[in-house]
Amino acid sequence: MSQTIHTFAPVRRTIGRSALLLAGAAIVAFPTMSSAAGTRAGTLINNTATATYDHGGPTLDVDSNNVELRVDELLDINVTWEDPADVPTTPNATGQVLTFSLANIGNGVETYGLSTVSTVGGDNYDPTVTQIVIDDGDGVYEPGIDTVYVPGSNDPVLQPDDVLTVFVISTTPGTVADNDRGGVQLIATAQTGTGTPGGSVAGAGEGGGDAVYGPSGGNDDDNGFYEVASATVALVKSATVLDPFGGAEIVPGSVITYTIVATTTGSGSLSNVAINDAVPAGTTYVPGSITLGGTAQTDAADADAGSFAANAVAVALGTVAGGQTRTVTFRAQVNN
Repeated sequence: MSQTIHTFAPVRRTIGRSALLLAGAAIVAFPTMSSAAGTRAGTLINNTATATYDHGGPTLDVDSNNVELRVDELLDINVTWEDPADVPTTPNATGQVLTFSLANIGNGVETYGLSTVSTVGGDNYDPTVTQIVIDDGDGVYEPGIDTVYVPGSNDPVLQPDDVLTVFVISTTPGTVADNDRGGVQLIATAQTGTGTPGGSVAGAGEGGGDAVYGPSGGNDDDNGFYEVASATVALVKSATVLDPFGGAEIVPGSVITYTIVATTTGSGSLSNVAINDAVPAGTTYVPGSITLGGTAQTDAADADAGSFAANAVAVALGTVAGGQTRTVTFRAQVNN
C-alpha cells in the first residue's frame, strides 16, 4: 500500500531554560461526508504536531513538519438476491425475472462488469438466461424502459454507497416438473481488478493512490431461484337418465343430466379455465339447466359464468388453483 509523504522544514523559535511542554496536538483534514467504507479514496490526510513552551514570557510554540498521506481506494462490492422467496414459474415460461441489488461498499467510484451462471448446483434444472437488465431507478422491471445490459458497452458505474437494482431474465425449460427449483448466479466484478483481500494494485485507485482489495476481493455474487408452480386439469364426464316413466331408459322424451367435474392438480394455478360442451345430436338443450357448483346459471352471456349459444354450453371458471374441483351440470332431452 502506497503512502505519499511530504516533509517541510520545521518552524523554530529559541528555546531557553524553561521546561519544554510537548503537546501531541494534530491538525487532520477529514471530508465532511461519510460513506460505508469510510474516507473517500484520494483524500489527503495532513498531520502536523505542535510543541508549546514557556520562555520567561508569553508561551511560545514550535510546529513539526507536515505529514501528508493519501487514502487508497478499497475495492469492495456486495451482490444480494432481493426476491422474498423463490420466483414462481411454469414449463416453457419466458421473461421470468429475478431481482438482485448491487452495492458499492468501497470508498471510490468503480465500474463493474456483470455476468451470470445458471449451473449453480443443488437445484433441479438450469434456467436459460436471456438478458441482464439494469433498472431505471424505480425497482420495478419494465421491459422496453429499463436498459438491457451489454458487457463492455454500458457497464454500471457506482459511486461509494450507490445501490443498483439488476434484473436477470430467464426462460424455463419445457421438461421441468412441478416443484422443480432452478438457480441463477449473478456476478459483479470490479474493472479495476480482483484479488486476495488486502492485496493491492499500485497507483490504480481513485485519486492516484493504490487500489486495495476489500473483503469481497473486488467481486461478489449471489444466487437467485425459480420454483416451478405448475398445474394440470382433468375432466370427468358422466350422465344420468330420467325417462318419461320414471325409469332410466333412453327413449324419446328422456332427460339426460350431464355432469362434468374439472379437477386441478399441482402447486400452481391455471388461468382462464373454461368448460365447453356441445349438446349432442338427437337431443335438445333444456333451457336454464346449467349449474356451477350447484348454483344455477343463466343462459345469456352475462355476469355469471354460464352461457348457452350455438347449441353449446360454456362455463368460464377463471383462475383455478391446483388441488381444487369445479362441477358443472346441464340437461338435454332426447328428441321426440
